[in-house]
Amino acid sequence: MASLKRIRIVDLLKRTDFGAEVIVKGWVRTRRGSKTVSFIALNDGSTIKNVQIVADNDNFDEELMKNITTGACISVKGKIVESIGADQAIEIQAQEIELLGACPSDYPMQKKGQSFEYMRSFAHMRLRTNTFGAVFRIRHNMAFAIHKFFHDKGFVYFHTPLITASDCEGAGQMFQVTTMDLNNLPKNEEGKVDFDQDFFGKPASLTVSGQLEGELGATALGAIYTFGPTFRAENSNTPRHLAEFWMIEPEMAFYDIDDNMDLAEEFIKYCVKWALDNCKDDLEFLNKMIDKELIARLESVVNTDFVRLEYTEGVKILEEAVKNGHKFEYPVFWGADLQSEHERFLVEEHFKRPVILTGYPKEIKAFYMKQNPDGKTVRAMDVLFPKIGEIIGGSEREENYDKLLARIKELNIPMKDMWWYLDTRKFGSCPHSGFGLGFERLLLFVTGMQNIRDVIAFPRTPRTAEF
Repeated sequence: MASLKRIRIVDLLKRTDFGAEVIVKGWVRTRRGSKTVSFIALNDGSTIKNVQIVADNDNFDEELMKNITTGACISVKGKIVESIGADQAIEIQAQEIELLGACPSDYPMQKKGQSFEYMRSFAHMRLRTNTFGAVFRIRHNMAFAIHKFFHDKGFVYFHTPLITASDCEGAGQMFQVTTMDLNNLPKNEEGKVDFDQDFFGKPASLTVSGQLEGELGATALGAIYTFGPTFRAENSNTPRHLAEFWMIEPEMAFYDIDDNMDLAEEFIKYCVKWALDNCKDDLEFLNKMIDKELIARLESVVNTDFVRLEYTEGVKILEEAVKNGHKFEYPVFWGADLQSEHERFLVEEHFKRPVILTGYPKEIKAFYMKQNPDGKTVRAMDVLFPKIGEIIGGSEREENYDKLLARIKELNIPMKDMWWYLDTRKFGSCPHSGFGLGFERLLLFVTGMQNIRDVIAFPRTPRTAEF
């Protein structure tokens, strides 16, 4: 007879063949019991649910049983039996237990109400807790859903560079990349750093976005998406900012702003529905432990048409709210770059559903956005969500060479960094659009977690680059 192989707990819990022998391996969540019997809750990361191991203490070495503590790693061979407990249908009657890794009493993730802030200082260990197990299984599912959505729609997964060798002038929010010795930087005749001696022969930085290169892909392949890490050296210690985060950026030839909004709404609903359909146990746990309204909020997004609202109308609604006594920390006026508090008021209090805001003033938006005939606004779109504010930002791109060139000159963007981008408007230009979704922002919404540092395994923030 073939030797038994380990079975994952997620698969074991579906079985009802009582009396069958199995082997499970995992980490002890809790152990309780009496002198004669021990009840061990075992988890292997495959599911939020534990399997209960019932062990007759007389059948096992006393020293072994002393070492079965929270966090210890064990292998158990035993029989599947029907459980008399209310929380599970089956349990395992232990026949053999092997201690794979003892866990001393100073294990930082003991079963007690630790704060998420405390857990961040043990990010290498917090992954073993129920909450973070749920978060990272959902993160995996969201990544899979994103690839499936775009693949099924015929998009090409396009890899844009992480290192950008543009001049980086005025880009104080980029991380510089160099192979030069920072303690002995070579200087040129003018006494400035001689980048000619650097690896790329010019200043280089980590990318803040793959969009511009993504546009090149879209104008050749029709429709592409990027999905990878991006980097911003913004000194922001807020629950919404990371220095290293993941971005999804689709770019589509022959899409106008309305096509772009349609895709953004379809995309985000697909991802949320995927979570509801495929992460039920983890969402139920987070709904119970983190946010009692989580599942209801996710279902409402899937089942609701998003509001489409002109920026000008949005400002009028906000100004009316101020007249009626609503207090905002930041002022509201036409031309203001709306803050999260304004966005959330529109979504959570006024419309009570997601909003796609369009027609922003050109002065507060990027140079590449297509201008409207009024000369004052651009075909931008931001998708605003409850609890989050902006979750997607995008636009129809300016495809007219002369208009784009004029805007580049107006903003004093160095031409030597833009020649290749302008070439797409010079040789066979086409209407095209795209948007960006911060992956961790989506995960904040889907998990109900409050801090963006708790939906990425090892957060990179100002003065924090541990693990």
